[in-house]
Amino acid sequence: MRLTAHTDYALRILLHAALAEGEGDGLLSIAQVARDHAISRNHAMKVVNVLANAGLLATVRGRSGGFRLGRPAEDITLGEVVRLTEPGMKAADCEGCVLQEFCGLTGMLAGAMRAFLGELDRRTLAAAAAGSRLPARLAAGTMVTSPALDQERGEG
Repeated sequence: MRLTAHTDYALRILLHAALAEGEGDGLLSIAQVARDHAISRNHAMKVVNVLANAGLLATVRGRSGGFRLGRPAEDITLGEVVRLTEPGMKAADCEGCVLQEFCGLTGMLAGAMRAFLGELDRRTLAAAAAGSRLPARLAAGTMVTSPALDQERGEG
């Protein structure tokens, strides 16, 4: 099972927000998470928008605005996040397969997907945060760079 980059970024951003909760006002900025996770600002903005529209993040407008968790981390399951960011998720694309009508794999793969999502439904963002911590370079606000991000910024 391989999740899309969109889901990967959503999980990272939510985890980062959960870890930032105890620090100051707990607000993160799009620019900060894009920089810290070496992803484009556009991708970060799209992911934050999806998470905010679902109520997983709360946004604060204005010059000193940003975003933070919209609900307690213990109320956010990883399964909820994956379902939100991976709509129509299937283990295999059976559409158009000549064996589709008589295939024994379809039920097995659907069962595996239910088990995968069921396991993620039992795991909360709070549990993931409890096993994580912000690296000192992120807590201190040190810039993370990558050649692709530097080029996007016009620095490379």
